[in-house]
Amino acid sequence: MPRVSPVHPKDLHGLGRLAVDGVAGITDLVEHLHLSIAGTVLGPAAGRDGRTAGLTGFTYRAVRGITGLVGAGLDRVLGGIAGSSSSPASSSSRDRALAILNGILGDHLHATSNPLAIPMRLSRAPDRGSRRLAVFVHGLCLADDCWQGAESLPSRMAEHGFASVQVRYNTGRGIADNGAELAERLEALVGDSPHPVDELILVGHSMGGLVARSAVASAGDRGLKWKTRLSRMVFLGTPHFGAPLERAGHGVDRLLGLSRFSAPFARLGRIRSAGITDLRHGSVAGLATGLRCLAIAASRSARTPAVLGDGLVPVASALGVHADPDRHLGIPAEDRIVVPGTGHLDLLCSRRAHDHVIDWLEPRLS
Repeated sequence: MPRVSPVHPKDLHGLGRLAVDGVAGITDLVEHLHLSIAGTVLGPAAGRDGRTAGLTGFTYRAVRGITGLVGAGLDRVLGGIAGSSSSPASSSSRDRALAILNGILGDHLHATSNPLAIPMRLSRAPDRGSRRLAVFVHGLCLADDCWQGAESLPSRMAEHGFASVQVRYNTGRGIADNGAELAERLEALVGDSPHPVDELILVGHSMGGLVARSAVASAGDRGLKWKTRLSRMVFLGTPHFGAPLERAGHGVDRLLGLSRFSAPFARLGRIRSAGITDLRHGSVAGLATGLRCLAIAASRSARTPAVLGDGLVPVASALGVHADPDRHLGIPAEDRIVVPGTGHLDLLCSRRAHDHVIDWLEPRLS
């Protein structure tokens, strides 16, 4: 049995880099605040180009220089340790912690080649050579183990002949970036499959639905062959028109920016990843024509018809219903389902939601 560890040597390497980046970022924040306050007394003479002048400016430059030297030393030492050590098997707690970290800072981790950045990976569950594939794409700050369990949707679909493929990815990267990479990975998956793939279905929860939509659009633009095998898409709580929580966060950033004294703190709000900010409006390419889609929304309310959302995504956004005809997704009413008395994450383990998916894929004969 492989050795499992909650912390890997490369984690220490990545955390060391992140700590140095944090010190540099705080230094910039403090200097920006210092400049804003000094500017009210000394005017433009206090500094320019976002930097303080004189002895004060020299002090901040010295702090950055020392931080850079310490960071370079840590990088050499911890990088050497990580490179010379074998990585033990990852624990579920570690995977979930990395998923949350990547959801919040994943674009920065990817851009700086930080070892903590999650690379995209497609894992196919053991099967008996099924020619029907269901690809599952998780949501923000989640890992691919969110689909596991005896009553999970992949297990239920396996009973109907679908081999499951679970996607693990860095949810902090931009949705379009993840979509483009997923399109490439699916092309390789279908091309390298030991058995011909007759049917491909994409199942996305939350952000995963937007990433799946983006992958389909990218495949169409590039003429990838796997798109010809795609027959259907399932959306579970996908914010097709955005999530109010992210729009609220953007509003706070704008309010902070109104005052020269609070403007430096708006940087803290902007730390959130590109993946999170992409959820502000949920805008991606439209649905491919001729592709049948099932949209399932959850509602905290147990009443029917449900109006309240699932705590994160409004019902209308999850169903792709919009007052603007140009934005309305055009999913037929019979393919739009609301599951009452259910929260956003509950959709992953909701038997009622899964029953709707199975009945939609494999209609029972009356």
